[in-house]
Amino acid sequence: MPTIPYDRAAALAYAKRWAFERNPNFYNFDRLGGDCTNFASQCIYAGAKVMNYTPVFGWFYRTLNERTPSWTGVEYLYNFLTSNEGAGPFAEEVPLNRLEVGDVVQLGRETGDFYHSPVVVGVNGRQIYVAAHTFDAYMRPLSSYTFERARGIHILGVRN
Repeated sequence: MPTIPYDRAAALAYAKRWAFERNPNFYNFDRLGGDCTNFASQCIYAGAKVMNYTPVFGWFYRTLNERTPSWTGVEYLYNFLTSNEGAGPFAEEVPLNRLEVGDVVQLGRETGDFYHSPVVVGVNGRQIYVAAHTFDAYMRPLSSYTFERARGIHILGVRN
């Protein structure tokens, strides 16, 4: 399956455009547990331009009722990106110092329960800046969040 580069500039542009608003093409999950992973998926899709329409275990969004768990669920997004061998984006878990614009950070508890998926929109030395929904942010320093664990998801590319 041919791979194409992940368009980090497009993911960044999308994050900047929609960080404080909601794209009407996607349901707003703020009242259904949070919109952070939905927003992260939208940013990734802007950079990947390819969804994976595999039922249940793929990564796609058509409507509120026609989507995969990986589009909106923190753990499901991680599982999809780090194990995807089919169409769409694929990634690996990396230390935070290896993250680039367009990648995702997931914040969690010491127990390993991850609950938030901000998108990387800037890296300056050791400081990582993110955009997120639910608690809307753009260029927010990752260091300003309170969390016990964090994992980096570095997108390696996209398969057609």
